[in-house]
Amino acid sequence: MVKNITAEQLAEKIDADEQFTLIDTRPEDSFEAWHVRDAGNVTYDPDEGLSEDQLNEVNALVDGRPVVAICGKGLTSTPFAFDLDEHGYDDVEVVTGGMEEWSKLYEVVPIETTSDDLVVRQVQRRAKGCLGYVVGSKAVEEAVVVDSTRQTDQFKVAAQDAGLSITRVLDTHVHADHISGSPALADEVGVPYHLGDAASERDVEYEYEPLSDGDVIEVGDIEIEALHTPGHTSEMMNYLVDGELLLTGDTLFVDSVGRTELQFGEDDASRGAELLYDSLHETILDLPDDTKILPGHLSVTSDGRYENGSPGDPLEARLGDLRDELDLLGLNREAFVERLTENAPEKPPNYETVIAINTGNETVDDEGEATELELGPNNCAA
Repeated sequence: MVKNITAEQLAEKIDADEQFTLIDTRPEDSFEAWHVRDAGNVTYDPDEGLSEDQLNEVNALVDGRPVVAICGKGLTSTPFAFDLDEHGYDDVEVVTGGMEEWSKLYEVVPIETTSDDLVVRQVQRRAKGCLGYVVGSKAVEEAVVVDSTRQTDQFKVAAQDAGLSITRVLDTHVHADHISGSPALADEVGVPYHLGDAASERDVEYEYEPLSDGDVIEVGDIEIEALHTPGHTSEMMNYLVDGELLLTGDTLFVDSVGRTELQFGEDDASRGAELLYDSLHETILDLPDDTKILPGHLSVTSDGRYENGSPGDPLEARLGDLRDELDLLGLNREAFVERLTENAPEKPPNYETVIAINTGNETVDDEGEATELELGPNNCAA
């Protein structure tokens, strides 16, 4: 019998270490580029059905366990499941919406703070590794949102569940790996949208209120200081929350730093690397060791594994620990620039189109097209 399950239910099965076989029916190149953890690949064409070789491949993968099938949108995994049912498999489930829905899966994680007034929620986009934040004050029941993804309801619900209303929306920078939801969220709730003032150099068409280095946004008694930290992009802002938490965007991650050639290009990547070195050593590393680093991304591999931490757990690091453990932070300027410019990873798919959308120079109105542009894990770390 074939049943449908949601992406959320698949995540629950994985997190509970249930014994099942996940089979991805997409073409091999799509599968290799990005898939759910522990999935196997059996490319399936509904017009051709299961060949004897494919059936033998499935039998070897399944080994008596229940089967869960997934594809891009459910178009091939569903007939694949019925084909298995006809071949005697009586426990087959299909992930409704496939990898499209998997890419929209979120967890909301409380971040511990030293202040009874300060509320911080880390909004994790599981499949892509995007991290956004709700930062607010219990006393005034207000919050700002930082780096919203286009599933803006996730941030509205996170704020509502914390008893907070959204009063401002901030982006750390013009994102290259996913479509920002910040301008739309600000418009939906009728509040100001902010970018760093250097965004004026990037032909941003969205209306925004610019923030300069040292500007402070107040949420009740909570102070959020904007720190200009160019490198990954020219307009990058980090946000220092009440002197204890630093939202670093794509400047500093818990396992790397931001790459620099997505905006600056291959020929000028060294200039971006020099700017990033200065931002790290003249701004971020001047902060106290106990500063909690909250990045804009975590690393998710092409096979769906977290490089650090686990879904639903806080993704954070103490600055002093990063200073001691992250070798990139110990390099001199010349070695740092050489490392970033000579070992750049593969660029995020569709990044030029995504940047054009996030500056307001292109639009995407179709949900399917937007999902297609964002498919795959983020790839913004050096």
